Amino acid sequence: MNIPQILVTISIYAIPVLFAISLHEAAHGYVARYFGDPTAAEQGRISLNPIRHIDPFGTILLPLILYFATVPPLGYAKPVPVDFGRLRNPKKQMVFVALAGPMANFAMGLMWALLSILLAASGSPSAFLMAMTQVGMVVNAAMFVFNLIPIPPLDGGRVVTGLLPMALARRFASIERYSVFVFIGLIVLMQLRILDGYLGGGIALVRELFGLILSPLTLLLN
Repeated sequence: MNIPQILVTISIYAIPVLFAISLHEAAHGYVARYFGDPTAAEQGRISLNPIRHIDPFGTILLPLILYFATVPPLGYAKPVPVDFGRLRNPKKQMVFVALAGPMANFAMGLMWALLSILLAASGSPSAFLMAMTQVGMVVNAAMFVFNLIPIPPLDGGRVVTGLLPMALARRFASIERYSVFVFIGLIVLMQLRILDGYLGGGIALVRELFGLILSPLTLLLN
């Protein structure tokens, strides 16, 4: 086991993973507050401080386990509390609350892509920082794609719940009580490479979007 290489890898992944997971959760709380539910704000969870969101297993150990298992290093933070009943229009606005997390990841991935372009244009970029920008893009793209899988408790599942007629929405949302089993099942599917097409294709598409959005800057700097 190459301990120095493992420590370098952890160093490269630490900042992108911590902020990808933490800002994902903070975004849920911020949008919930905007639509009338201050629960997350009252508990101090609308914060850019990763320490407020870290779950020892989901934020640290699980991404490392998945990385060394050669699957996307996904994870989760302590869920931000949202009382959907306090939203002004719960069924409609829960969709926006759910989408806030993945969209925060998309925005962060775009920022890492921007930093990568600026570093490359500097002429002598740090290999360590360039590696970190690549990780930042991949991790955020992976979280964006993974969280949009349309099954509760993932954000995509909550979006579907908000769009379904009420009777179907209640039935569909009841899947959330089996969250642990859903998450374990998804990890198993990733380990068996069954989700490779969806995750790999989705991540590649998101990275292409990053490049497309930033293409004017790339042309300008080149």
